[in-house]
Amino acid sequence: METLVATVLIVLIFMLASMILNNLFSNTIKNNTQAIDNHLNELQYLQQHEQLLLPYAETYENWDVTVERYKEDDQSVIEFEAINSKINKTITIISIED
Repeated sequence: METLVATVLIVLIFMLASMILNNLFSNTIKNNTQAIDNHLNELQYLQQHEQLLLPYAETYENWDVTVERYKEDDQSVIEFEAINSKINKTITIISIED
């Protein structure tokens, strides 16, 4: 009887540990924005070297990417924005032109 109870406890501990690890790994994968960050950096580079026509819009790996120029306080501001509606995440980079 003791062996059965010990076995059940060990199985429960391994099940809980595997569920916790699975949750951690899935959250890490969901929150990984390295690819879109690199793409936004590439778009910034292209814009700085006048290779990107504004306004700009595209879809990149489930991200809706827009680049817009507007005036704020007599300065020209360029906004790089990526929105992923599946995971409800928005990344915005604001660049002020000289």
